[in-house]
Amino acid sequence: MVLSLSKDLAPVKIAVLPLLANRSEIVKLAKDLCQDLKKEFFCVYDDTAAIGKLYRRQDEIGTPYCLTVDVQSLEDKKVTVRDRDSMQQERISIDKVKQYLAERLCS
Repeated sequence: MVLSLSKDLAPVKIAVLPLLANRSEIVKLAKDLCQDLKKEFFCVYDDTAAIGKLYRRQDEIGTPYCLTVDVQSLEDKKVTVRDRDSMQQERISIDKVKQYLAERLCS
């Protein structure tokens, strides 16, 4: 079930999710990214379940965007951005994530 709230009304704008909660370097990168995004957006970090369940949980509360940090993120410094409404996923450079989200959330 997806709660298709307007992005303006969604209580949580972004969820940062590590693909593997048992890999400390992935967790650190995800937590650092979340802390940085919290300066401009209401953002949460969650590593309490498998990625599919994490996505569903965020869909149920209407979170417009989920950012997934995975093993590849450690190498290419990109995260996967998943759009709640279209279910489209794309890889975005970590240094461009704020701009990417601002264009979509603040317009």
